Amino acid sequence: MQNLRHTLLRILQNSGLSALPSPCALCGIEGASAICDACYSQFTQSTSARCHCCAIELEQHHGSQRCGACLKSPPQFERTVVATTYAAPNDQLLIALKFLHQLALAPVLASALRDAALREIELPMPELICPVPLSLQRLSERGFNQSLEIAKPFAAQLGVKLMPRLLMRTRHTLAQSSLHPDQRHKNIRRAFAVDSSAMDAVKDRHIGVVDDVMTTGTTLDEIAGTLKRFGAKRITNFVVARTPLH
Repeated sequence: MQNLRHTLLRILQNSGLSALPSPCALCGIEGASAICDACYSQFTQSTSARCHCCAIELEQHHGSQRCGACLKSPPQFERTVVATTYAAPNDQLLIALKFLHQLALAPVLASALRDAALREIELPMPELICPVPLSLQRLSERGFNQSLEIAKPFAAQLGVKLMPRLLMRTRHTLAQSSLHPDQRHKNIRRAFAVDSSAMDAVKDRHIGVVDDVMTTGTTLDEIAGTLKRFGAKRITNFVVARTPLH
């Protein structure tokens, strides 16, 4: 815990400008970027097979591209791409971005997500990208939407159009992480809508949805269902980190 606190304080004390020496957010070595090359390689290293649909880690010799849960009850989205597992020490980067306002980390996380997407040779690229939206109350409290901060450089790096206001929250919800899995569906149900100005853009399109962390996938499933009700034909999630299977 002391090491984590020390790392986050060091991130907080630095401007994050790439032109100035700054400590790597993971190992603390001085360098020209928010994450050194060695830590970036470790952050993006993926050795586990994952479910093509929800990106949960699969056991060796699983024998299918989908996990048992997605085979039994397929979610509304078709694919999920993740850059890393939400576990120490990688989770420090998302904690620093989300709760310590270290926006300089967003482009690095976007690059990791881009690399993960490009590794999937057969993956069709989306026609549009949108972030998971925050409620006005949560946006006011935090001051920024971490998913949008990742989506902006991610879309630019892929050369895909970003529509930051394609989706909107229709109501404030409790933080999903604070709820039991059985309560999450009720909490998030009908919490999203497509902005009236974007309805024509959604119809018959492949939409990429960007988020920072995926836990149960309930929020992303609700979003995919909303987009499909408005005519989207395919949904791919692009998520920086996926929580491990417990």
